[in-house]
Amino acid sequence: QVQLVESGGGLVQAGGSLRLSCAASGNIFSVHVMGWYRQDPGKQRELVAAISRVGSTNYADSVKGRFTISRDNAKNTVYLQMNSLKPEDTAVYYCAAAPSYSSIMAPVRVASWGQGTQVTVSS
Repeated sequence: QVQLVESGGGLVQAGGSLRLSCAASGNIFSVHVMGWYRQDPGKQRELVAAISRVGSTNYADSVKGRFTISRDNAKNTVYLQMNSLKPEDTAVYYCAAAPSYSSIMAPVRVASWGQGTQVTVSS
């Protein structure tokens, strides 16, 4: 079992920046891919970005060029730097961990979830 603890959410004006962090503990050797999902009320959970243990990344089209995912394997921590934020980025952001890229692409196959952190972007 892997435990994920997020931090860094908050309220920001459009055009601003936020940095989310997610620290993993527990059976971290099973975690090869980590990522960030987001969810608005009434909508499906959406994969925002993912990163493998060796650093290969994947982004949703809606955040390409604005968000950057990174990972510090020594600290078992993944980060999401969010720049040029838009009101439509408002959501609860969840950290996710999975054994493979194919697993993290589908919410039902994600192995572990964080508790979620609210990001609100005002216009």
